[in-house]
Amino acid sequence: MVQAYILIQTEVGKASAVAEVIAKLPGVIQAEDVTGPYDVIVRAQADTVDDLGRMVVAKVQQVDGITRTLTCPVVHI
Repeated sequence: MVQAYILIQTEVGKASAVAEVIAKLPGVIQAEDVTGPYDVIVRAQADTVDDLGRMVVAKVQQVDGITRTLTCPVVHI
C-alpha cells in the first residue's frame, strides 16, 4: 500500500467545494481545506505508485475548481 499527500491549489472561493468532492473519492483517506500556499490537502492511498498516479490524474485533477496539484508520496526511512 502506498500513501501520499496531495497538495492542491484551487480557484478563489472553491477550496471547500473541492475538498468536499475529493473526500468522497475512492482511495481518499482525508481531505481538508487549509490556509497558506495550498488550499486543500488530501491524504490518499492506493495499491501501487502507478495506481496512485492514475487516481490523481483521472479522478483528483478532474474535479472542477482545481488549478494545480503536487503529489508527495509518504516514505518510511
